Amino acid sequence: MTTSQVRLSEITGGGYDGFWSCEKRYRVLKGGKGSKKSATTALNFIFRLMKLENSNLLVVRQVMNTHRDSTFAQLKWAQERLGVAHLWKNTVSPMEMTYLPTGQKILFRGFDDVLKLASTTVSAGYLNFVWIEEAFEISSEADFDKLDLSVPRGTVEPPLYKQTTLTFNPWSGTHWLKKRFFDRPDDRTAVFSTNYLINEFLDAADRAVFERMKKENPRKYEVAGLGNWGISEGLVYENWTVGKKEIPESERYKWKSFFGLDYGYTNDPTGFVGFAANPVDRELYIYCEFCKKRMLNSDIAEAIRKLGFAKERIRADCAEPKSNEDLRRMGISRIIPSVKGRDSILNGIAAINEYRITVNPDCVNMIRELSSYVYDDRASENGLRLPKDSDNHLCDALRYAFEDVKHFRPHREEIKKADDISAITGSDINGGWDI
Repeated sequence: MTTSQVRLSEITGGGYDGFWSCEKRYRVLKGGKGSKKSATTALNFIFRLMKLENSNLLVVRQVMNTHRDSTFAQLKWAQERLGVAHLWKNTVSPMEMTYLPTGQKILFRGFDDVLKLASTTVSAGYLNFVWIEEAFEISSEADFDKLDLSVPRGTVEPPLYKQTTLTFNPWSGTHWLKKRFFDRPDDRTAVFSTNYLINEFLDAADRAVFERMKKENPRKYEVAGLGNWGISEGLVYENWTVGKKEIPESERYKWKSFFGLDYGYTNDPTGFVGFAANPVDRELYIYCEFCKKRMLNSDIAEAIRKLGFAKERIRADCAEPKSNEDLRRMGISRIIPSVKGRDSILNGIAAINEYRITVNPDCVNMIRELSSYVYDDRASENGLRLPKDSDNHLCDALRYAFEDVKHFRPHREEIKKADDISAITGSDINGGWDI
């Protein structure tokens, strides 16, 4: 197959010349919505496999069952778009695509079984290409490393080459993808950024959506529109900022501290969070945390003591009554179980979303979680979407502790008195005073 036969320039459009021809070990593409990044990648791989005999492709997403309506459908569309669908056999059980003239394969796998993923092989040729779609979903760099050490595999001779392609929307600049590929580039890596402005196939109505977004939601436009690092739609909590909160002396009576704890060990970290809440002005200030794997209960107790909160009331996961009792015996005497029940997750999130949240910049793990805690399109409760149950341990701890905020009511007489106070001096919550 040649480019003249399919007139690639007319089919793919412009803006991707460097991406299309790149042969570096890592080809990393971030982009906004409507940037044709997934469509171009799918076209590129169908073209490559038909051009390079003995090459095969492994397509990966975080969850296996999301392929059918995304990458599988996109690659099938690419076959049609290139006019070569009659040369391919596509099956969903097992999910794979076969180039009939040579038997080359496109295989589909999920990161939800990393060990099985790393053992993937092909019977003919080389598994030299990998495409990780929606790479932002891969929260663990260690999982990526396991795949990267196993696939692509083997020694290949020119014109073949080994390459892993990652495509994603850059929801948060705290993600490991940015640090690894964009902040520390090397000669094995090529990075690309695209957005809807280079998509000549969008019509006036499509572009109007982005122009309206630019005016009404600039923060979302930066990511979904321009493909810049930041935060996009689907976040559970959007009304938050990073900074140190100065609370005037006259306002302190409105604030009270609360603490939450979510247990983990091998695969998940234990998360502890401390925050102050002001139900009068609907504000939260998250000012301390710890988040770490393989913490024994004795380690957790020691970490809480070091923070100075051993005698504070702490809401901890009710699914761990034994751990809660262990902590009580170690001097964390006011551990109480979290409240769980029908709609508890959604109700807790809804209550927190009524508050403006400020996060101390030292709370890097909370910032990371808030940046990537999104709703799951595949999980719902009473017709409402639930958040993804991954990388959310501090967010869970926050929600446990927020149950007690509902019962905190500053005295109304004190509120009225404070309105007449004009002399205000600020002080940082994390500076040592008790609230």
